[in-house]
Amino acid sequence: MSTENLPQSPEQPSRKPRVAVVCGGRSSEHGISVVTAGAVLRAIDRTKYEVLSIGITRDGRWALTADEPERMAITEGRTPSVEELADSAEGGVVLPVDPANREVVYSEPGSVPKALGEVDVVFPVLHGPYGEDGTLQGLLELSGVPYVGSGVLASAVGQDKEYMKRVFTSFGLKVGPYVVIRPREWARDQSAARKKIVDFAGEHGWPLFVKPARAGSSIGITKVDDLSGLDEAVEEARRHDPKVLVEAALRGREIECGVLEFEDGPRASAPAEIPPPEAHAYYDFEAKYIDSTPGIVPAPLTEEETAEVRRLAVEAFEAASCEGLVRADFFLTEDGEFVINEINTMPGFTPISMYPQMWQASGIGYPELVDRLIQAALRRSTGLR
Repeated sequence: MSTENLPQSPEQPSRKPRVAVVCGGRSSEHGISVVTAGAVLRAIDRTKYEVLSIGITRDGRWALTADEPERMAITEGRTPSVEELADSAEGGVVLPVDPANREVVYSEPGSVPKALGEVDVVFPVLHGPYGEDGTLQGLLELSGVPYVGSGVLASAVGQDKEYMKRVFTSFGLKVGPYVVIRPREWARDQSAARKKIVDFAGEHGWPLFVKPARAGSSIGITKVDDLSGLDEAVEEARRHDPKVLVEAALRGREIECGVLEFEDGPRASAPAEIPPPEAHAYYDFEAKYIDSTPGIVPAPLTEEETAEVRRLAVEAFEAASCEGLVRADFFLTEDGEFVINEINTMPGFTPISMYPQMWQASGIGYPELVDRLIQAALRRSTGLR
């Protein structure tokens, strides 16, 4: 039977892709994540995308938050929180764990759940555990929702500094000396764990950097100059993570390089140098976010050094099976060798963060950078790839 003379349904107008920006979370980097979300929300092209702002509170509740970037800034040295931005103190947002249904639902006690529409891509700007470490990525894989950034494995490797270093070493990338104190070691015999660190210092010298193994933004890190400050430094690191990483100090310049996924594969940005902050012992949280110690972009390197650090940054990206974006941090030692310190699979993305600055120096401004990340996520499928 011919269908030529049957009434035709009018074509539905195509809607813009809906981007859910998810921030906050249960880690100690909650506030910086909210600041990052404000910058991303401000930069997203609203003529091209619909936007849904979602925050995760410190106790793990998913909340509908105000799409008000001006409220997501550091003020008087204080970072914002999802609790301050949430539309309701009790309402919750739910992502269905069903690849055939991407509809986000909002509900409050005693009220009929409200459908917020389908989400086409998630931009997760969470830092640290319960967000940057593969946990959220696993949830999104189960839901079948594409997302910005690395998958489960790369996110987990990028969060755990011990296993990150093990992966890099297996691929031939040079890392600095380190030792790990696992939770059971400290709980079972603190004296033996302490001796392990002291022996490490005897081999590599003081100072040491004692840090949480699975945290970022330089939170919980202590520079220890001698034995007297060791116990306090370990306890400070353990406040953020029961697993502690101790690193030997490396003499050299701090160099960073951004990696971004293009249609033809990952490319590296112009590198940046982090000069020693004058008012701080090292590049800690206060220097990064409160005093906003400026980096030097592009880094004053030779052409050969620039080419080498860019090559190594892409190599680190590939070694950890990363996607989307990475900031790779190196030391350029006094003998001219690059030693990789770590990667961040969701690096600081505030207006003053080094990752956007490096791409700005490479010809890609902040709005275009955000758009490229969203487009890269939309090109990828979830699942094995």
